[in-house]
Amino acid sequence: MWKPNHVSSFFCFCAPQKPIERRNSPSINNPPHSPSLFIPNPHFKILIIMACENDKKGHLLLALGLVLCVTLTFFPRVTEGRVPFACDPRNGLTRGFKFCNTHVPIHVRVQDLIARLTLPEKIRLVVNNAIAVPRLGIQGYEWWSEALHGVSNVGPGTKFGGAFPGATMFPQVISTAASFNQSLWQEIGRVVSDEARAMYNGGQAGLTYWSPNVNIFRDPRWGRGQETPGEDPTLAAKYAASYVKGLQGDGAGNRLKVAACCKHYTAYDLDNWNGVDRFHFNAKVSKQDLEDTYDVPFKACVLEGQVASVMCSYNQVNGKPTCADPDLLRNTIRGQWGLNGYIVSDCDSVGVFFDNQHYTRTPEEAAAEAIKAGLDLDCGPFLAIHTDSAIRKGLISENDLNLALANLITVQMRLGMFDGEPSTQPFGNLGPRDVCTPAHQQLALEAARESIVLLQNKGNSLPLSPSRLRIVGVIGPNTDATVTMIGNYAGVACGYTTPLQGIARYVKTAHQVGCRGVACRGNELFGAAEIIARQVDATVLVMGLDQTIEAETRDRVGLLLPGLQQELVTRVARAAKGPVILVIMSGGPVDVSFAKNNPKISAILWVGYPGQAGGTAIADVIFGATNPGGRLPMTWYPQGYLAKVPMTNMDMRPNPATGYPGRTYRFYKGPVVFPFGHGLSYSRFSQSLALAPKQVSVQILSLQALTNSTLSSKAVKVSHANCDDSLETEFHVDVKNEGSMDGTHTLLIFSKPPPGKWSQIKQLVTFHKTHVPAGSKQRLKVNVHSCKHLSVVDQFGVRRIPTGEHELHIGDLKHSINVQTTH
Repeated sequence: MWKPNHVSSFFCFCAPQKPIERRNSPSINNPPHSPSLFIPNPHFKILIIMACENDKKGHLLLALGLVLCVTLTFFPRVTEGRVPFACDPRNGLTRGFKFCNTHVPIHVRVQDLIARLTLPEKIRLVVNNAIAVPRLGIQGYEWWSEALHGVSNVGPGTKFGGAFPGATMFPQVISTAASFNQSLWQEIGRVVSDEARAMYNGGQAGLTYWSPNVNIFRDPRWGRGQETPGEDPTLAAKYAASYVKGLQGDGAGNRLKVAACCKHYTAYDLDNWNGVDRFHFNAKVSKQDLEDTYDVPFKACVLEGQVASVMCSYNQVNGKPTCADPDLLRNTIRGQWGLNGYIVSDCDSVGVFFDNQHYTRTPEEAAAEAIKAGLDLDCGPFLAIHTDSAIRKGLISENDLNLALANLITVQMRLGMFDGEPSTQPFGNLGPRDVCTPAHQQLALEAARESIVLLQNKGNSLPLSPSRLRIVGVIGPNTDATVTMIGNYAGVACGYTTPLQGIARYVKTAHQVGCRGVACRGNELFGAAEIIARQVDATVLVMGLDQTIEAETRDRVGLLLPGLQQELVTRVARAAKGPVILVIMSGGPVDVSFAKNNPKISAILWVGYPGQAGGTAIADVIFGATNPGGRLPMTWYPQGYLAKVPMTNMDMRPNPATGYPGRTYRFYKGPVVFPFGHGLSYSRFSQSLALAPKQVSVQILSLQALTNSTLSSKAVKVSHANCDDSLETEFHVDVKNEGSMDGTHTLLIFSKPPPGKWSQIKQLVTFHKTHVPAGSKQRLKVNVHSCKHLSVVDQFGVRRIPTGEHELHIGDLKHSINVQTTH
């Protein structure tokens, strides 16, 4: 029998049999990973955790530990042994400090706290694992947590286990982007922040979440494209603002529910391709592309979402590391856009631009360049190691460090982390009962349903009728997927419903994976799959990708299905006696031209990475319980496109001189497998214009501005125009459901500038999602603002409004509107 000889330290947990809230909620002075005590209920068990060494006093200490735990069980109100939170009124150490006085303005409190810190303390507070300052009642804090599409344990700030075994895992971002539903994105953010706050209150998470990823999905090979809202800057911007608002709360009283972070700024969309990695890549970007593509979502994050943080990226942009570029950080994010928050580096980015990019001669210069550029927080140890020497060498001053600290502490105070006991603050009542609730899991299911895109449906093969099917074959490497369905930057799901399980709820199934994993390197199981296809009434093939094919640090080498998957699909389709449904599970686009052109394949669905409830959602669409309404948030290119576009070419626009075809639906005119915005329904929708103005006048602020703006380009600088609400033009669009099934229709509105040097084919202006019962009609009011929606960007990065005839694409309709100037 094991017995302790010496207990050098022990922690006692009176753990309940069923989840309950902790009494001690973590904050900056009770970090997420510090032990704390549960309030026990009558049904409890005692856990003793000890570190033991040889000493004859060990038995006595163990006995004392047992007594202490039992005492706490029967006398739960005893809290004398707990270290008080910073600024807790019961903490005599901090009671008189001004930074603890919630009646004083935050900026005054921040300066008071900074004035009390020593230089070594300050330096260790500008890294992600901030130190404790015991003399001020402040304990350490881990800044790095993630919540891309659910609370994640990727960062060290969040841990699952105990009362929080998991959290709700929503579909991957590229999937929910396909819903084109802004209210859904915000609601997902609200639910994720509820669960994040609950885990914070339970001591297992922080309050600063480095999500969302709002980079543009520029190249279809990018392994992290799955994390983004897609290729269109307007779509990405609306997603960014909506999700951030959901995470951070309504902002009442300048408070934050959690602090979101938009990443990775900017022009970051290459991880590891053809010998080039993100740590060494210099993205050469024109001012035009930076203004009208790459920066658009980040600007919306700050101006519309009021995000509390922006993360700079690993790569360089035009020869400068983004985390050392004052034009990008201090001048743009904080200066032009007015960020009310902090700027953080991607992890080890400062070290990367010194060690990998050799941007500075010394590490002290690297630390100084980052801080002077506007970086506030280093994810990594670099600033902790080299900032003191940088100050002693006169490269930066202590005041430069104070400015960074002020931005960080201000966000913490807006989160309530210096307001004392969290349970008495807003959101302090959230606990284990608020995680993985039935309502949250139902929202994950609804999000998955709205995200599924019906790409093809020959002869209205779908939906299948369960009553007419004796047995359905379910074949493919993703048929029994679980963690694959939640993509990357995920956590531990509440539970899963696999595609196989979902289909089995409707009909009897016969199952065969066909391939051993998505790599599908062998065909030894193909024969068994063909036998099933011959015997069943219908076949569902669940194919696609997973994180072994596309992921962070792993860009794809091609767009075809991996390995022998295409052969498996073709052979099963040839053998099948009934309809064949191809389901593609992936983040990035897949060239499925072979299936699109195969008469034996009846329908094709793209389900993205559909989250924990993906299997239920897939089956609901296949069997008609859900009418699909998703639209592709990215172009599906043919494999041959890749030969013309190196991933390292950041140009969005085509170059006829070199044969470069351009990128995304806005600039690329070549063949596609499926276009951006494509998505079918089981219903038929039509649109008609009930109100459609044909002219709009743009008022120029001065005659001089008119002359300078229009003589050469026939386009008015947006900065010279009166861009108030008078430039908003209202359209009324009637959407009619001409089918026999209720459905949801996404109305996409694009604009095309007048003929001239403007290279856009068209650009997304806005979108509206509406539910239309069968046989009925809904009227939508669509606002088009001339400055926001009819403007384009010239080669100098200046946004202008071209005069003349603009063409609006409103669903299937086209309408011209003439833009004229007045002064």
